[in-house]
Amino acid sequence: MSSNQTEWAQVDEDGRLVLPDEIMGRYGLGPGARLRLEMGPNDIHLHRPVTHLAKVYIEPTNHCNLNCRTCIRHSWDEPLGRMTPETFERILAGISEFSAQPSIFFGGLGEPLFHPRTIEWISRAKEQGAFVEMITNGTLLTEERSKELVESGLDMLWVSIDGATPESYTDVRLGAELPNVLDNMYRFRKIRRGGHHPRPEIGVVFVAMTRNIDDLPEVITLGKRFGAKRFMVTNVLPYTEEMQSEMLYRRTLRDITYLPSPWLPSLRLSKMDLNETTRDAFFKALNSGCNVEYAGNNLGGSNDICTFIEEGSLTIGWNGGLSPCLPLLHNHVSYLQGKVRVSRRDIIGNMNEHSLAELWFDESYVAYRERVQSFAFAPCTPCGGCELSQANEEDCYGNTFPSCGGCLWNQGVIQCP
Repeated sequence: MSSNQTEWAQVDEDGRLVLPDEIMGRYGLGPGARLRLEMGPNDIHLHRPVTHLAKVYIEPTNHCNLNCRTCIRHSWDEPLGRMTPETFERILAGISEFSAQPSIFFGGLGEPLFHPRTIEWISRAKEQGAFVEMITNGTLLTEERSKELVESGLDMLWVSIDGATPESYTDVRLGAELPNVLDNMYRFRKIRRGGHHPRPEIGVVFVAMTRNIDDLPEVITLGKRFGAKRFMVTNVLPYTEEMQSEMLYRRTLRDITYLPSPWLPSLRLSKMDLNETTRDAFFKALNSGCNVEYAGNNLGGSNDICTFIEEGSLTIGWNGGLSPCLPLLHNHVSYLQGKVRVSRRDIIGNMNEHSLAELWFDESYVAYRERVQSFAFAPCTPCGGCELSQANEEDCYGNTFPSCGGCLWNQGVIQCP
């Protein structure tokens, strides 16, 4: 279905809402599916059923060839390892049991190309009919690997670039060199077959910080030069005390408590040219203390939306452990509102012992996904005021592990491809 094609639902003779078959299949709307409704002034938002598996994150390894200052490894004590062929085959067999083929994303908390069989596994996933993505730091993208990735049928390649100059890039991604990464990407674009819709498509992920935010426009320019069509900007999650100074969202966290609020005035902004004439006034309006809506999109308030649950995804670590999301895949420490927050991993079960369907449809796991979708968690992200907010064990609303009120992914502050 074309992204600009208009689709229509209709009410049948019995007064039932009928959706097009393609929409029904795409979002897992089979008999008995239960959908959460969210009502707006002029629309109804239907959320994906939590029983619909649409995306599987696979972590081939948590090893990496770099030592980035933004990395979670600075705050964990986890074993390192690589996924075995037997574990991957169990994952692939489990995916094949689902009538609607979920997409597969190769990436986790390591460099996928640091595993010698990742490209082979991409080919296996494509043979099964999956849409496949991979993320890389780009340093290991040799000419041979580039050819193999193109031949594997990979649909989407994401590359992490956090600086536009050799100095700013190396300042973040310690041990890497920007010129080499760019050379690798220029070569990858030449090896990739041409056409109006070349594959793999290329995307760039940028982790925004105080030290590199001025580089963002030039990073976009560099990405366009090697054929990038998608760009994702996410904030840094401070895994160490010193990284708190790199945060660009202190006011954002504070405003989550109050916006949107029925007690505050509302401000609706239209799209306009942002230049020397409008820039200062525009940003002062954004910070005016109003409920701000820009071209129909709310710019304040709490998101309270878990993108991992909304997109129907799960995550499988290198050792076969299945987790609801990437943030819950490994034990780690981060900082929230100036305090240490300990996040314990949540492993639903292991793929070496259970089938994918067994784990996905486990009653307690389904109930957890429903709880996250309704998001009745305490507002730990903006508050951060009590001891309960310093871990994901429980919150003051009575939610038990894993309590997601302090997760920055749920507030749109941190995001993953």
